[in-house]
Amino acid sequence: MAAQTAAKGRKDSNPLAPPFIVSAPGKTIVYGEHAVVHGKAAIAAAISLRSYLLCTTLTKSRRTVTLKFRDLDLDHTWNIPDLPWSTFAQPGKKKKYYDRVTTLDEELLAAMEPHISNISPDVEPHLRKQHHAAAGAFLYLFLSLGWQDSPPCVYSLRSTIPIGQGLGSSASICVCIATALLLQCRALSGPHPDQQSSEAEEQLQRINQWAFVGELVIHGNPSGIDNTVATNGHAALFQRKDYNKPPSVSIIRNFPELPLLLIDTCQPKSTAAEVAKVGALKKKHPAVVEAILDSIDAITRSVYEVISNTDFTSHEDAEKSIAHLGELMSVNHSLLTSLGVSHPRLERLRYLVDQSGVGWTKLTGGGGGGCAITLLKSGAKATTSSANGDSSKTAHDLSAALGDLERQLGEEGFVKYEATLGGEGAGVLYPAVIAGKEIDQDTFLTVPDREAVEDLVGEHNDRNAWKYWRP
Repeated sequence: MAAQTAAKGRKDSNPLAPPFIVSAPGKTIVYGEHAVVHGKAAIAAAISLRSYLLCTTLTKSRRTVTLKFRDLDLDHTWNIPDLPWSTFAQPGKKKKYYDRVTTLDEELLAAMEPHISNISPDVEPHLRKQHHAAAGAFLYLFLSLGWQDSPPCVYSLRSTIPIGQGLGSSASICVCIATALLLQCRALSGPHPDQQSSEAEEQLQRINQWAFVGELVIHGNPSGIDNTVATNGHAALFQRKDYNKPPSVSIIRNFPELPLLLIDTCQPKSTAAEVAKVGALKKKHPAVVEAILDSIDAITRSVYEVISNTDFTSHEDAEKSIAHLGELMSVNHSLLTSLGVSHPRLERLRYLVDQSGVGWTKLTGGGGGGCAITLLKSGAKATTSSANGDSSKTAHDLSAALGDLERQLGEEGFVKYEATLGGEGAGVLYPAVIAGKEIDQDTFLTVPDREAVEDLVGEHNDRNAWKYWRP
């Protein structure tokens, strides 16, 4: 048979690569909003709401690449040979997978434009803008990291992260895209349990660098904190004193996983407008506003000192440490309120949480609406026992109070997401098999909502299946 094949001038076919899934978390700024814009420190942490990208290789004869981003209602296919490979392959423009790209090439963007402008012509303008941004980020990375003989593939996306709420949804998607493409061009190895720490660190940096390129396409001038947290997980201390220089970033890998309520006020907001508001107030009252920003910076530094302490997660000190973080969240919110970036919906939410006694609440992101985070007290998620298994009336009372709070939030039009603060960064499920069951494209795209996505692919189904880079 082999001789007959050779005689006909055909090569033996290669088996298709198995479908695989990559995943990355969203993020929330826990301390330091607005102050970070003015050169102060901020702490951002991963949240357990994540994006998932299923990569399904097609037969070589197809020669297409398709995006099926269901939660954005984006469905588009390109013919691989028709893409502007020659422009991206010019000397000085073709990038290596290990290159650091900090700016976009205008000639490359112009070459991509005809392949982006015809996407979703009949949808609402704001949706078309989202589609063009997501497709542009993918295509810039695909053309930079791929080649004209890149294997045809369908990239199917599901996300459990609310879009446009300052929770890093675009960065999470860019990390997924970068990870998938780097895996497909074999620029990443692992992750695997025996991987050396230095190798894992190097590969996370590679993912982060290319995810940042995707963020450049979408946002123009991103800070880099969103993709850094989505790549590395856990938390990061971030500061940029000079916008002409790279920011200072310290990954906080020992940041504990903490129970969190993420609550959407359902009040539209504009981060740019809120940032401009603080800037105008600082011009009018420079000494006063600078003192407030310094106080926010002091809160961030105090939190960093507490969570860097090796005793933070010890059983004896955990409750005291969480209370320390919660109290400073409340103070941070009050300082942000004094800068004028809160909203009656945020203040109503904070009042309801304070009355319930289940935890501490502050706005997250730009304010003016949007989302707030509530750090829950120890025992607030318990039902009949405390963390050490002993009967605890306090834990029972907190659980009942949390149930009452959740009902009231629903009655007043707030949308609640239960999440965990901290946790893993970029992850890989290779092949796309959970508990012995393969996740195919149709199943992945047709599960109805965020909860169903997590039920289908979440780590809780098979903790040995998902792998993460762990320096």
